[in-house]
Amino acid sequence: MNHSIHSADRATHLKIVVIALVAGIAVAAFGIAARSNVDYSQTAQVIKAGKPVVITSSNSSTVR
Repeated sequence: MNHSIHSADRATHLKIVVIALVAGIAVAAFGIAARSNVDYSQTAQVIKAGKPVVITSSNSSTVR
């Protein structure tokens, strides 16, 4: 068994890549399965603008 990535042979590097690929696919599948029961038929709510407001004074300091 190779204990260092620098001294590892081609087969060890291939094992690492395959395990990482399988783990990535498992995480992606879990994420897709977790969202599979979400209802995508949402309706957009319209927010109408009110009258314009003028701010004449403020207690905040302006940093320039």
